[in-house]
Amino acid sequence: MIKIAVAGASGRMGQSIIQSIEQSDKTTLGVTLDKGDDLNSVIDQFDVLVDFTRPEATLDYLAVCIASGKSMVIGTTGFDDAGLQMIKDAGTKIPVVFAPNMSVGVNLSLKLLEMAAKVIGEESDIEIVEAHHRHKVDAPSGTALKMGEVVANALGRDLSKCAVYGREGIEKPRDRQTIGFSTIRGGDVVGEHTVSFFMEGERVEITHKASSRMTFANGAIRASAWLQGKPAGLYSMQDILDI
Repeated sequence: MIKIAVAGASGRMGQSIIQSIEQSDKTTLGVTLDKGDDLNSVIDQFDVLVDFTRPEATLDYLAVCIASGKSMVIGTTGFDDAGLQMIKDAGTKIPVVFAPNMSVGVNLSLKLLEMAAKVIGEESDIEIVEAHHRHKVDAPSGTALKMGEVVANALGRDLSKCAVYGREGIEKPRDRQTIGFSTIRGGDVVGEHTVSFFMEGERVEITHKASSRMTFANGAIRASAWLQGKPAGLYSMQDILDI
């Protein structure tokens, strides 16, 4: 059995992860962590750390996992460039699964988006709309940004140069080379993402809607089991699902 440590265990996502661990026949709960707990003091009680907390906490946990040779599954979003580089560097030392969304459905959607972008992307105005609960602090969501990145890469574009985050006032006609993002925050929405390819006379939309956090938790536990015996590397859910 794979022993899992859960960061942010008292939070909504942490509770879902614990539930998923208990439902799996491949994993067992090793230790729970919340703000202020010392990971070093329980380092021998787990094989994999699953973390869906905040960037600063995740990077602190990551440093401990590197020092102790422990694997890590990271679902945290909102990292700056320096944080992303630290995660990339960690993959040269320990096995790390890093994905802005652990949902199987979302990761299938990423593959479909790549296909759609290659077929119709150059003839489309591309817009990404995402909605989450009122407590989510980063915007756009990490999943929306990943969707934009997949589409941009398929089209040979640099998302950092072609992304448009919201519009206001009088603007020039829309530039087809851009990828637009819109963010909605409210209520208890778990997560909804739609990527639209607007063409003359028709529109293609790829949508994913999550109704329970268990979809993310189950993906994280699947990732934790998959990491068993893997060499150091930075892995994605695409690797785990082999798509």
